[in-house]
Amino acid sequence: MNTNRDLRLALDGEWLEARLTLPEQARGLVVFVHGSGSGRQSPRNCQVAAQFNGLGLATLLFDLLSVAEQRLDNRTCELRFDIELLTRRLLALLDWLAAEPELRDLPLGLFGASTGAATALRAAAERPSQVRAVVSRGGRTDLADAVLGEVRAAVLMIAGGADPFIVQANRESLRRLGSECDLQTVPGATHLFEEPGALEQVARLAGAWFVRYLAG
Repeated sequence: MNTNRDLRLALDGEWLEARLTLPEQARGLVVFVHGSGSGRQSPRNCQVAAQFNGLGLATLLFDLLSVAEQRLDNRTCELRFDIELLTRRLLALLDWLAAEPELRDLPLGLFGASTGAATALRAAAERPSQVRAVVSRGGRTDLADAVLGEVRAAVLMIAGGADPFIVQANRESLRRLGSECDLQTVPGATHLFEEPGALEQVARLAGAWFVRYLAG
């Protein structure tokens, strides 16, 4: 049985919302790092999180922007590319997790999508002893190029086969990583993996990676 909890966290001077799902005897914790205007209530994110929960992984769907900031970003798209801001928020969350008795001992992974993938990789570089695994889904990994050599977590990049910009960006990033890493493409999938079965394939690939490096 899973325990679900809505959280409101005071981090980096803002109130930020999160949704924690904690299976019994959880084997690890995956923090979702949303990008491109997505958030914790996205049905697609919830679908992937449910598949992780079925593998015994706890999930934390975390909004890096406050409600007011998200409204601004919905109009201007300016904050979703502020990687410095988003990384600072994620690091504040990681510090909070490290102090939570219920969660601090769970092996930690980050699941980043689009610009959220760059945020996840930057945070992994800053917290090498805390973050064990990162999965990028359609990720702008090029926005983290400067720190990729410092990442020690195991990194899986998942790109749509019909998303040539991300495929090429991920290939270039793969060469800069010094940790264990891999690139998997989902044939025929575009950037948002909206094609039938594409998101399910992402969830299977990502889930297997997290089980291997968090619970293996």
